[in-house]
Amino acid sequence: MFQKVLVAEDIDVINSGIKIALEEIGIKDIDFVSYCDDAYFKIKSAYLNNAPYHLIISDLSFKNDGTPQELKSGEELIHKTRKEFSDLKIIVFSVEDKPYKIQHLYKNLKIDGYVWKNRNGLKELRNAMHRIYTTNQFYISPELNTTVHPKQALEITDFDVFLIASLSMGSLQEEISKSLRKKGCFPSSISAIEKRLKFLKEHFNASNPTHLVAIAKDFGLV
Repeated sequence: MFQKVLVAEDIDVINSGIKIALEEIGIKDIDFVSYCDDAYFKIKSAYLNNAPYHLIISDLSFKNDGTPQELKSGEELIHKTRKEFSDLKIIVFSVEDKPYKIQHLYKNLKIDGYVWKNRNGLKELRNAMHRIYTTNQFYISPELNTTVHPKQALEITDFDVFLIASLSMGSLQEEISKSLRKKGCFPSSISAIEKRLKFLKEHFNASNPTHLVAIAKDFGLV
């Protein structure tokens, strides 16, 4: 089992639960941090001192208490950590349940597990650690597995990016259709554009085109 674990979580009661859960499976070397910057510095320092962490457990959202931070979210922490420590195992422990968010973390940031922070969360966290350690396979909480699975991740195409980018510049569907035809891209019909935009809005839980553009920008798609 993993011997050295870092937990990035800013709620004390949750940290207490995680500590008990990890100690129950024999892990004693556990560090806790409440800020993402502190987490990154600990990861970096441990590596330079030849005593690296074997696993990082991180929440995604951290309350802003006024302390200046370069890394303001668990996603930013994971992104920076992955650039330098590609082999480090990472489990997200969060209340977030949006399909695309989880798929983005899995596909683009290469997390090793996603545990939904609910009443069964600590049990699932232990299960996730066992799965990742023994099989090296991605783990996701069963409650999310029925609707979200890495193999079912939406593949964002160049067509999708062009549609959203065009919307962000204020283009109407008729103008987008003309642009696609000029590029020799198919499908280019207005009906095809409407159908794909409807699908994208539903997938991203966007209420309107403007909301869709905002979500896409958050994920760096445009």
